[in-house]
Parts: sequence; C-alpha cells; structure tokens
Amino acid sequence: MPGKSSIVVRLVFVITLCCSCIFAAALGYNYYRSRQILEQELENNARNLAMSLVHRVETELVAVAKVTEGVARSLETGRYSEQELLALIRATVEKNPEIYGSTVAFEPYAFSRSIRLYAPYFYREKGSIAFSRLETAYQHVPYLYWDWYQIPRELGKREWSEPYFDEGAGNISMSTCSVPFYDTVNGIKHLKGVVTADISLDSLTKLVSSTRILKTGYAALLSRNGMLLAHPLKDAVMNETFFSIAEERKDPSLRELGKKMVRGESGFILYKSLVGVRSWMYYTPIRSTGWTLAVVFPESELLENVRRLSMTMAAMGFVGILVLTAAVVSIASSITKPLRSLAAATHLMASGNFDLDLPPIRTKDEVGLLTQDFQMMKESLKEYIRNLTETTAAKERIQSELKVATDIQASLLPRLFPAFPDRPEFDIFASMDPAKEVGGDFYDFFFIDAHNLCFLIADVAGKGVPAALYMMVAKTLLKSEGQRLGEPDQILGYVNNVLATDNDSCMFATVFCGILDVRTGEVRFANAGHNPPLLIESQKIRYLNLKPGFVLGPMQDMTYTTEHLTLQPGDTLFMYTDGVTEATNRADELYGEEQLLQALQRVPDLELTDMVHYIRDEITHHANGAPQSDDVTMVAIKYRGIQDDRKG
Repeated sequence: MPGKSSIVVRLVFVITLCCSCIFAAALGYNYYRSRQILEQELENNARNLAMSLVHRVETELVAVAKVTEGVARSLETGRYSEQELLALIRATVEKNPEIYGSTVAFEPYAFSRSIRLYAPYFYREKGSIAFSRLETAYQHVPYLYWDWYQIPRELGKREWSEPYFDEGAGNISMSTCSVPFYDTVNGIKHLKGVVTADISLDSLTKLVSSTRILKTGYAALLSRNGMLLAHPLKDAVMNETFFSIAEERKDPSLRELGKKMVRGESGFILYKSLVGVRSWMYYTPIRSTGWTLAVVFPESELLENVRRLSMTMAAMGFVGILVLTAAVVSIASSITKPLRSLAAATHLMASGNFDLDLPPIRTKDEVGLLTQDFQMMKESLKEYIRNLTETTAAKERIQSELKVATDIQASLLPRLFPAFPDRPEFDIFASMDPAKEVGGDFYDFFFIDAHNLCFLIADVAGKGVPAALYMMVAKTLLKSEGQRLGEPDQILGYVNNVLATDNDSCMFATVFCGILDVRTGEVRFANAGHNPPLLIESQKIRYLNLKPGFVLGPMQDMTYTTEHLTLQPGDTLFMYTDGVTEATNRADELYGEEQLLQALQRVPDLELTDMVHYIRDEITHHANGAPQSDDVTMVAIKYRGIQDDRKG
C-alpha cells in the first residue's frame, strides 16, 4: 500500500487537484457568463414586457381621455337641455365599456340660476346603467372640493386623479379623468364645469395581474405618489405606499427606489421585493397618468435553469475526475511497482547491508537503467567504505599526533603569569591563539642577566605544521643567542644567518626583539619586518616609528639596527602579530591598525591581562562569526620602575 508521500499519491493528488481547479474555473466562468448573458436578455425582455403592458394601459387610458375631452368640447360648442345633457352622459357610459362612470359637474349656478350645484352621474351597476346626483351624494364635502374637480379647475387642463375609493357615488376604487370646459362671453372664457370619466381600478388590476412571469413573478402598478394599485400583496393595495413599506422595513434603498419611480424614471435593478424575495425589476412610467408600472422576476427562478445546468456539468466533471483519478492510479502503480521494489532494496542497503541482491532488470527503460546504476553504485560504495575506513584510521592517527604537537608547542611558550612575581619593576602578559591545531606565531621573554629582560614576538610565514616546525627552530635559536649575545641587532643578525643556511623552502619569520633594563626603563630593540608596537604613556597612545628591517631566514648577512626607547613608570609597550590587524569579518573587512589604536585608547589603564583579553574580545566581535584566518598573538609589558619600600 503506497504511503502518503509515495509517487502514486503525489501524482494522483497533483493531477486531480489541477484538473479540479481547471474544471472549477471553467464551471465558474461558464456560470458567470451565462448569468451575465441571462441578465442582459432579462433586461431586454423585461423592458419589452413592461412597455407592452404600458402600451395596453395607455391605450385604455388615452381612449377614456379622448372621450372625456370630446364631451367637454361638445359642451363648449353646443347648448344642451337637461334631458339632452343626461342623454349625452348616459350614452358616453353605455358606448364606452372601459368607462365605469361619467358626470358633468357645473360651477355654482352655471347650469341654472335657480340651482347652485348640479352634477348628474351615470355609472355601471350590476350590468346596467345607474344614475346618481353628486351634489347630493357627497353629503359632507361638496364635489367642488374633491381632487377630481378642484385640480383640473385650478390647472385649467386635463388631469387624472390619484386613485381613491368613491364612497357615496360609484362606491368602488377608481381613478378619474377630468377635463374642464368653458363658456365664452364677449371673447372671455369662463369656467363652466368639469367633465369626468371614471375607470375602475379593478379592471386595471386584472389587466396588470393577468400577466404571468415565470412561476411567481408579477407585474405591479403604483400611483404617482407611490401608492400600490396592483400587487400580489392584496392587503397593501390602496392602503400602503412604497415609502410606508420602506419606512416599516427601515430600508433606505427601497425608499430611494420609490423616489426614482415618483420622478418618472425608468430602470432595471436587483432588489429585495415587497414580498421579501430577491428579484430583478424593470420599472417605467405611464406618461398619461404619471403612474409607474413594474415587472418583477424572482432571481431564484430566473437562474434555476443556469443552476441546473451548472449542477449537471459539475456532476459530469466529478465523474470525469473520478475516472481520470482511477486511470492515473492504475498507470502510476504499474510504473512505480518496480521502483518500490528497488526502494525497498536500497533501504536495506542504506542500513549497511551491501550484500543483498537488487531486483532483476526486466526492462530497458529508465527503471532498468536505474537498477543497473544502483548495482554499480553498490559495488562502488563497498569499495569506497573500505577505503574510507582506512583513511579515517589514518586521519585519527594524524589528529592524535597533531594534538600532541599542539601540546608540545604550547609547552614551549611561557604560560604561567605573573611570569616573574619576584620582580616588581615590570609586569608582562602574553597570549597566542593559533588558527589551526598548530601555529606559526610565538613569543618569549627571559633574563639575559640580573637586570636585562629580553622579550620578543614573532610571526612565521604560513600556518600549520611547517610553520610550527620553523617556529620551534627560530624560537630556540633566538633564546639561546639572546642569552649569549645580549644585543638585539646581534641576536637577529646571527639567527638570520643560521636560518638562511639550506633554507630551500624560503621560509621566513618577522621578529620584534627588545631588551628592557629594569633599573632605568631603557629599551634596546631591533625589528625584522614585524608590525610596529604601540606605546601607551600618560594616557597617550601611539605607534612606534621603526627603522625598516629585513625578515629572518631568506637571505644571509642582513644588517639590523638597535634603537632605543626609555619607558617611564606606568608606560606600556603593546606588541602583536598581523593576525590582530588583519582579522576579517564576513564582509572581508580588516580589523586594522586604526581600530586597534581606538580600542586601546578606551582601556589604557587596565591591567595587562584584562587589556589583552579586551582586545581579543574586540577581534571576535569584529569577526562576527567569520572563521579565524591567522594566528592571533599579543604581548604587553608595563614598566613600573624601582619600587621604594622604605617608609617616610
């Protein structure tokens, strides 16, 4: 059974994941584009449907308006008796089935000087034409103050009233088309009355509601003030406005939509309908009345086919991915079966068993070549391990010998401090950190006689064992000749001649050799190509200006010069090798002589031990983890002068 990290599992995972992502992206894009196209088509269809309904409503309203205007013009041009007027009004209602009722309402005393108000009203009732007198039907408020009369009277033009329930006359919900008519006397027009034609809102509601849109879609009709005239919410018709519903729901977007409708705008929007369903709506005005007609499409029904198609495609894709996964598993298993056998064998081989047999080579494909190469690698590893075992043993012997050499080299250098506890005239401290197991730097100090201390610091070119051997020879010669000759220039000159004899490898060493007279503080010194020491005197630190001197070893008969320096009590001479100033960090930046000078200026009064350790820490901090490239050696000597133990 392949593990979670096997090739088969990873191959199946990657292919399945990629196919799933590609299919999901294609399915998502298809759904997005289908929805986008559907919405565009929906807007066009909604506009066409709404305009068709508007046209049907407008046709009916315009016909009523024309009839009303025709009656008004007839009254302006002719003189009608009461019987003729009643016949005209009755005929108007009878011949126009879209008109529910009609009246001619006169101004006070305009019909007869003996009758103040006169408004005969004919209307439909139970299949016949009924008659009523509006001046008596409206008992509380005369018709003069009703909107259907007062608004066209004031505006002087045809006007459709806001829908209302005509209690006392028609006793139904209606809207009235009113046209004023005039009497002209001596060229001056005087308002004589208003001709009206009522339409039943029930007929408009049936016309609008008869439109079927998908399963639960609908058409709605709103007045110019936002009142619902036709809507599936039966309780809200003639009782609620768009704005009252928006206020009840605390929905500012619904309120803004109502404002656009009242302003007579058209639009296509996605919103939450008054019945609480997320829907698309196209709304447009009915110009003759200022009303708004809207057609509403529930989004869920609209996208039902798209979702069904997407789900079908998703199911097909899922089945396809399963089939593809099964095919990949089958093919990958056949490919990886010999690889698994080879992996099992190499796992045992990795544990150290190089005598096992690898699976037989059955094919000449990449797996067969891999098995052949593993067979060759097994034989090569066996041979390599044999050689490595021998090499490791030899290296361990060398490491052991180098450890002994390190101990021997360390034993040659003075390591006990204070070095001369019985000599209070001076103090001396030194340290040496080799870059490898053994190094080429060395230092030494010893008394030539009872009052002269010889001290030196040296750096052999190179590192490792050759430099260490050369160092041991040079150190031995410098000490023996220093005790014999007693002068720095003679010591360096004699040792140089000895080292230069048979120096085929051209090894050399830089040396600074000095002799301190502990009674006076006088220092006699000579330099063989070594770094100049620093002199610390009375809080002032400076490098010594040395005369040039050739290094020891390459050439015979070289001349060295003895120079003189007098130390005052408290002065310190600080010597070092180039491993200090040439220490580098990870950016290959040198520590440098200037940094060494600044570091000593910060600690001029420290004891020699602390001073040397402080400089070593500064070098380590500068290196910042970079490997040590050269031996680091430092020697510091402080002159204290003759101590007077007598008490005054």
